Amino acid sequence: MFRPPINRCMKILDRSFFKKTVPISAAQVLDNRQISRLKIELRHEMLQLERLLVIRPIPNTGRRALLLKPEIKAEDVSTWSKTLQDLVDEQSVAVTPYDLELDYDYWNYQEIMSAVLPEDEQEELPTGFSCIGHIGMYLVASSLYYEELHALMKKEMVLIILFSKAHLNLREKYFPSKTLIASVLMDKNPSIRTVINKIDVVGSQSEFRTFEYELLAGDPDLNVEIRAEDCTFRFDYSQVYWNPRLNTEHRRMINIFQPGEAVCDVMAGIGPFAVPAGKKNVFVWANDLNPKSYACLQDAVERNKVHNFVRAFNIDGREFIHSATKTLLNTTTSITHYIPKQPRATTQLDQKGRPKTRRRLSLTPVDVTAPRTFSHYVMNLPASALTFLPSFIGIYAEHEALFCPHTENQLPLVHVYCFSSKSDDNTAEKVKICEEISSYLEIKINEALVEITDVRDVSPSKRMFCASFRLPAEVAFRKKDKLGRGGFIFLR
Repeated sequence: MFRPPINRCMKILDRSFFKKTVPISAAQVLDNRQISRLKIELRHEMLQLERLLVIRPIPNTGRRALLLKPEIKAEDVSTWSKTLQDLVDEQSVAVTPYDLELDYDYWNYQEIMSAVLPEDEQEELPTGFSCIGHIGMYLVASSLYYEELHALMKKEMVLIILFSKAHLNLREKYFPSKTLIASVLMDKNPSIRTVINKIDVVGSQSEFRTFEYELLAGDPDLNVEIRAEDCTFRFDYSQVYWNPRLNTEHRRMINIFQPGEAVCDVMAGIGPFAVPAGKKNVFVWANDLNPKSYACLQDAVERNKVHNFVRAFNIDGREFIHSATKTLLNTTTSITHYIPKQPRATTQLDQKGRPKTRRRLSLTPVDVTAPRTFSHYVMNLPASALTFLPSFIGIYAEHEALFCPHTENQLPLVHVYCFSSKSDDNTAEKVKICEEISSYLEIKINEALVEITDVRDVSPSKRMFCASFRLPAEVAFRKKDKLGRGGFIFLR
């Protein structure tokens, strides 16, 4: 009886259509000073609906009323509880009919959508969206994925500020209602100012992982500011790649990096790995082929004051793997940064001669020298990052003396992202990914040497993974022939 009126032919939002009068009963309070007490005593009899005020003014009387459950009828004393009857007898309340007026503002997004979309489309009601700055991204999720998706959204939305734009990934059957969906979405999420719909696959039209979109509602400006991992980023969402559903993965990888290590971020984007890592005193060489991403990366480096630790580049990833490795080998970088030390307590006298203690925070200068070799290579371009692996063949040829057993340095860890199929235990996917790595590195790698991390579901049949492995010596030190070819080795 409290659901919105139904109009499954509506394509353009008509807010005035959503009005409803629900006849119920109310306990009219005869002395407003008793409201708090009566609210407690009638807690089991009062109407319990989300987002609804149960204490309502009675027009032209100055009195207030407590809305009662629908099964309690003013004209039928047999529906009253003993508590309610006693309060009427002592003249604390009077039970009267009440017309509860509901309108568009009362119902939430799901309730409005269930009233306007065809019944055969209710199972896959568009229910989830991601927010990028003031851009909201909408996801069409089946009921099977809804709870998992909703929990993920909650985690991510904690990390992103200025939610004011929404991005929809609408399936074709929802196209006729896309404007309606966007309008309701904006109404029911006041912080969202813009709604867009992605109309192609990320990267299908651009090597920079951008996508085509259409504006469904609101402000066409896609310049946003977000805050993630205690860092601030500014960018035009239409010109760079950013996925809020990767926040957990960003955090996982950043936690792997240790202060003082050097990291080569080959496809850095605007810096979700690089900038937070720089904040924890990790030396990061960050690169992206997209000039717009590079500009945003530079801005993030300066904005977050990590310029002593993060260097930005704008070249091809394969070239960057070689040039960054070679340059770091021949570069000595030492910086001085300051860390807080234990506050020093000082005792002074206040105006009345009483001692008061102040703690003065002081900073200690620390000299840090960057290593000559990278501890990690990160390649977050899941559609094609595996194809960059041949760039590691011979990358440290003739530099064996820099690593074990000649020194304590280990060869770097490579973290390469990729797509694969889905299964319950990812066993078949791990075999397939390891076979691809072996093929590109021209070396047979045992699966036990590769750690596969399940990053996220991309679709019902597609999953994103991160394969992490230590670069084999047979690959890093291999000398190629004149044609650039290497031998095929079995690594146990």
